[in-house]
Amino acid sequence: MKQFEPLTRKKDNQPVRYLIVDDSVFARKSLAKMVESFGGQLAGEAGDGCTAITEYARTKPDLVLMDITMPQMEGIEAVERIVQEHPEARVVMVSSVGYQDNILAALQKGARHFVQKPVRPDALYEIIRYVLNDDGVTAPVGAGENSRREWTSFNRSLAHSIQFSR
Repeated sequence: MKQFEPLTRKKDNQPVRYLIVDDSVFARKSLAKMVESFGGQLAGEAGDGCTAITEYARTKPDLVLMDITMPQMEGIEAVERIVQEHPEARVVMVSSVGYQDNILAALQKGARHFVQKPVRPDALYEIIRYVLNDDGVTAPVGAGENSRREWTSFNRSLAHSIQFSR
């Protein structure tokens, strides 16, 4: 796997801590391997939305990577509850192709971004860097205002295309 510049928190220069939520053990392990290659630390795992809420409160991660489709409680409901209880929560949804309505719903409920399955490490790295940049995460050289403008433009285009694809 490609080596990435480590992402660390500015406040204490410690690794970014992640909660990974997916009903697939394989998907959780794959995402964990990716975030570790970014210098991250696995704070916890969950296989459904109910457990995600409990694990978030217990571990207080810097970022949550959450699947949308899960048993017991979908990711959309879980992100809404987590953000209601913890407004500082940063959640990135992980979605398969063809779930545009779900992605939009998750963003409206408080998710900060999304990444499409199968997850590419370079795309996940850039999304994490973007989502956490406002929270004092030290990003590698080259992560500047141009990158932020590109992602903001991308997000607007995405929201526009999802809205009009209904």
